[in-house]
Amino acid sequence: MNLLLIAAAAPLAAWLLYKAYLRLQLSRAKHRSLRGHSRISRRLARLVPYYSYDEQQFFASDGADDAVVEKRRRGFRELAERLAAKAAKSIETTAQAADGVSDLQFTGAYRVPFQYREYATRHLGSAAFASETSGVRIKDLDGNWSYDLSGSYGVNLLGYDFYKRNIASAVTAADTLGPVLGPYHPVVADNVRRLKAISGLDEVSFHMSGTEAVMQAVRLARYHTRRSQAVLFCGAYHGWWDGVQPGVGNQRSVGDIYTLADMSERTLRVLDSRRDIACVLVNPLQALHPNAGASSDAMLIASDRGADFDKRAYADWLKKLRAVCTKRGIVLIFDEVFVGFRLGLGGAQAYFDVAADMVTYGKTLGGGLPVGALTGRRELMRRYRDDRPTDICFARGTFNSHPYVMTAMNGFLEYAMREIGSADAEDALWNARRADLNGALSAAGLPVRAHNMSSVWTLTYTEPARYNWMLQYYLRAEGLALSWVGTGRFIFSHNYSDEDVVAVRQRIVDAAERMRADGWWSGNPSLSNRGIRRQVLREMLAVRFGRRPSAGTAPLSPVPEARGEA
Repeated sequence: MNLLLIAAAAPLAAWLLYKAYLRLQLSRAKHRSLRGHSRISRRLARLVPYYSYDEQQFFASDGADDAVVEKRRRGFRELAERLAAKAAKSIETTAQAADGVSDLQFTGAYRVPFQYREYATRHLGSAAFASETSGVRIKDLDGNWSYDLSGSYGVNLLGYDFYKRNIASAVTAADTLGPVLGPYHPVVADNVRRLKAISGLDEVSFHMSGTEAVMQAVRLARYHTRRSQAVLFCGAYHGWWDGVQPGVGNQRSVGDIYTLADMSERTLRVLDSRRDIACVLVNPLQALHPNAGASSDAMLIASDRGADFDKRAYADWLKKLRAVCTKRGIVLIFDEVFVGFRLGLGGAQAYFDVAADMVTYGKTLGGGLPVGALTGRRELMRRYRDDRPTDICFARGTFNSHPYVMTAMNGFLEYAMREIGSADAEDALWNARRADLNGALSAAGLPVRAHNMSSVWTLTYTEPARYNWMLQYYLRAEGLALSWVGTGRFIFSHNYSDEDVVAVRQRIVDAAERMRADGWWSGNPSLSNRGIRRQVLREMLAVRFGRRPSAGTAPLSPVPEARGEA
């Protein structure tokens, strides 16, 4: 009897050991940061308390002496007066609209680190309205023209003038059919032909946004592989839908995603050993900042924002990834909603010389109008099974293939296939422009540096500081229009001339010099990035447990009961 029990238990024990091994292997393939441990990060996010610095704490959170604090007060007051006088109507209109627009409430709340939020937003107004564009500039409601570094979040690749002309032509081309939904406008066939040629893939489906295109890609991968899990890489963004939001603070309850480390041999071993992985999503922009999220000034509490684009290293990584996906029957999806066509006509596949099984597009593809598109291998794009008539993968959207969108897309694709070639020339141009800016910043002794992946840039900071997020306001005051994330991402349109870039470069240098003169980089010389993070952690713990912070940290304002937890 004992021998029978032992014989029966042995396979079970072996199976349990194997499962434990796979679980350990999976854990070791996660990035060590909280971004790489989504479940833990979600639990911790619920514990982070809201608290706010009062006026004294706002200017002295880094332990600066009285002389520096007074310099900051004076500079802050002058900056606030300058912004208010320059854009009074734009700021007032934004404030009035924010009462009923949830997007404005969110972006306003997450423009700066939350400890500084109340004082900063009370005195430094922000403008979210514009009236006109021309060339590479955009005009606010007060008549101020600024150089646009927002890029309309990636839409504006070719310049607003191109898209305005293209939309006007598209409306004319579709006006005889009008907004008919269901039947296709004849131009759809040409769009399909062009997208197949660009992507090198067999079939196309159209959607209303890039997020929807990614949704369909993941659903089809799961449908055809009959596997449940999608793999995302730490820090990568693939749209706002719940299925791909495993990051810090984003709440979800479904366990169908593995968030693994980018550029990691351990990740490759996980992909090679598990049987439940349907697809791997790659956002090519992660090559600029592997294993880190999209840079935002709301998280800029120290100077440890990193960026380092190594094209060859990332291409080598993608080739290894392609090989293991092919071996294991895992669908490799390139999410080019953001960078599509910014890396040349062939996108990331040509840029890194790696073929994907599916590619999603959006943003600029619509020629100025909203769109998403999915291209893929024929066997992966089918939404039904010939031998199982009730087993389908349904996807539809009322406005998919809208005639005006399709004609606008056709105008963009026609231009793109004629004018956009490989990315080599663009890379050389934008790398040289970034080097010129860094040379000017270095010559002026300023603790700011730019990094880029083609025409997408981010700023990093070379000395430990708590107030780097203030630079966004100085940049706006100098006539640069930024997205709400501030200095974390500059998106240049490709109609920027050398003269335009020189003007932007000078404004960045001028803004940084003003910020330095106002004392924001003159804090405690003993600061380190690790020390700043520890200080903030001590503050959070003190507030969380109802105690005052330990000696050496600034006292905190009482926590407003109505605000609850961030």
